Amino acid sequence: MAKLYFHYSTMNAGKSTLLLQAAYNYRERGMETFLITAKLDNRAGKGKIGSRIGIEAPADTFEAGEDLFAKIEARLAAGPVACIFIDEAQFLEPAQVWQLARAVDDLRVPVMAYGLRVDFQGNLFPGSATLLALADEMREARTICHCGKKATMVVRQDAAGNVLTAGDQVQIGGNETYVSLCRKHWREAVGDRASS
Repeated sequence: MAKLYFHYSTMNAGKSTLLLQAAYNYRERGMETFLITAKLDNRAGKGKIGSRIGIEAPADTFEAGEDLFAKIEARLAAGPVACIFIDEAQFLEPAQVWQLARAVDDLRVPVMAYGLRVDFQGNLFPGSATLLALADEMREARTICHCGKKATMVVRQDAAGNVLTAGDQVQIGGNETYVSLCRKHWREAVGDRASS
């Protein structure tokens, strides 16, 4: 039975590595996959999904306003696909998440989406919020805070290492400007030291 999966975490938790490993497992067993990533994120190169550990694979891209149901339907018309993989799923528009759900339901193909849950201000990305609402299964890719607890938040820093609390939700590149933290240390970093 096809399902919509959402694999989420903070920055630098290995989401793209997990995606590439899962896609490889399918291909190793002779099954075709369809990899898609956000067009605006070209850190690994145009039309590529890359991991910090150095592995990468070619991918199709999606952009704002694009109909992903139609894209998947066209790919399936060209030949069988065992699974669709979406990287940088936080950049999906809510309507595009609904299109992925339709692909699962109507085209009966599993879709595995990988992305961030929250931004540096602690807010859900619109695509992630819709995935949390619609996904059949959710899986957290875990990473740790400097204190050893599970990191669930991320801060953005400037060149001097100061924590930023304002700015655009989306900043492509600059992985070194992000630090994954547990909620307590995120609150301390952004200036919320109130105790309950």
